[in-house]
Amino acid sequence: MPNVKVIEPTRNLHTHKLTIERVKRRVAAYARVSTDSDDQENSFDAQKSFYERYIKENPLWEFVGIYADEGISGTSTKGRKEFQRMINDAKNGKIDLIIAKSMSRFARNTLDTLTYIRDLKARGVECFFQKENIYTFDSKGELLITIMSSLAQEESRSISENVKWGIRKSFADGKVYLPHKNFIGYKYDENKNIIIDKDNEWVIRLIYKEFMSGRTFRQICKILEEKGVKTPGGKYKWNDTTVRSILRNEKYCGSAILQKTFVEDFLTHTTKVNNGEVPKYYVKDSHPGIIPKEEWDMVQIELQRRAELRYSYSSKNCFSSKLICADCGHLYGSKVWHSTDKYRKVIWQCNYKFDKKSKSQCQTPTLNEEDIKAMFVDAYNKMIVSKDEILKNLESVLDQIISVEFIEEKIKKVHEEIGAVVNEVEVLIHSSSETDEIKQKELELKYDKLIKKLKDLEHQKEEVMDKRNKINTFISTLKKKANAISKFDEELFNIMVDKAVVHRDKSIEFIFNSGYKVKVEARK
Repeated sequence: MPNVKVIEPTRNLHTHKLTIERVKRRVAAYARVSTDSDDQENSFDAQKSFYERYIKENPLWEFVGIYADEGISGTSTKGRKEFQRMINDAKNGKIDLIIAKSMSRFARNTLDTLTYIRDLKARGVECFFQKENIYTFDSKGELLITIMSSLAQEESRSISENVKWGIRKSFADGKVYLPHKNFIGYKYDENKNIIIDKDNEWVIRLIYKEFMSGRTFRQICKILEEKGVKTPGGKYKWNDTTVRSILRNEKYCGSAILQKTFVEDFLTHTTKVNNGEVPKYYVKDSHPGIIPKEEWDMVQIELQRRAELRYSYSSKNCFSSKLICADCGHLYGSKVWHSTDKYRKVIWQCNYKFDKKSKSQCQTPTLNEEDIKAMFVDAYNKMIVSKDEILKNLESVLDQIISVEFIEEKIKKVHEEIGAVVNEVEVLIHSSSETDEIKQKELELKYDKLIKKLKDLEHQKEEVMDKRNKINTFISTLKKKANAISKFDEELFNIMVDKAVVHRDKSIEFIFNSGYKVKVEARK
């Protein structure tokens, strides 16, 4: 039998330091509370004082410090500055042992927990979780850590789902919340009711008025900047997107669409625009409106019209983006004749009429601006003669248009069918070790078809809503402006006319937002 002599290890397996050395371990603690409430502040201070005393009382430990994050969620480590500073100090050899109250205080994400612990372990840094009594250098450490992290992650998922349920329940009950500090035009009263802010509601009215007068987003920004109006964020420099969002926000007409966005991942807190993944809630007359509903609808129609133009919108003149050549479909543009003498006048002609690169053979005429204005007056008055018949026909058309509710029922049914397919896939995956590939492909094909059907229905819903809004706005305006006009009304032209098509014989066909068309000849 061979003579075997055991040579005892002289270095620590993890830290690689000599075991004969009586070197004090450099110890730090990590503390975190997840909210900013007063109740948690005491816990936060208590944690810091406890760990400082706890570490200093151990003669074999050297106190490095307390790393503490306050008011930060535990589902991710990205936003925790102190946590990141602690990890960097540990990697740089300043810490030997990290103490935390529990794994849920360290991280609720299994991947984050294991990644950091393994990385620290490779660098000779140990972690100790008091509640679970786990030392990460212990042989059982990693198995226990994996199990405990998974439980903590599920706890976080449960909390997230409970929060979501609470929010959706309040949405379903029609409870509207406004971030009034960054929301121009509204504020809360002493009873937490949403009321109009009389000090700055004029800003909203101005934005809507200027837009319907033909101004671009950039021009409206300039007007607001010149008046010294602050943005919702408290700055003096306005952005096009801010003006656009104010014009699109239904809250300014007294209604609210809730859950426009949702948190897609409870771990990363990724927010996504709700395109039908979760329910939306429309609350009508939820609070006082600054802008009348009819005016808000007109603005939505004009926003869409400008967005659908084949060319860039111009605000130089109300005809700039509405006067179209019948031959080539391009815009008419303005030119000034005799700009320096008494015969000065503005004329309009197709922008491609004399373009050598253009393949079109435009033979549409040049028009005088005054003639265009006069022809609109004639077209409008011609329509007024048949006003009662037009209103009757439009109301009949509204009855024939498919209801939005009918389409929403179809959308709901498709969502249910998609859910059923997803369940079938899950059952198929877990039913056996070998997945039925043919069945799986059938389900994938079925799923793709349902998704396409869903998108088509949502597009159909948008078209129906747009068509209804246009007709309702047209009816409302026609009832208000029920009498013949004697001179050109620029605001009426902007509201009522979708486009005006110029023909070779100098006639113009005015196409109104309802789809109603009136063709008039040039005045003699």
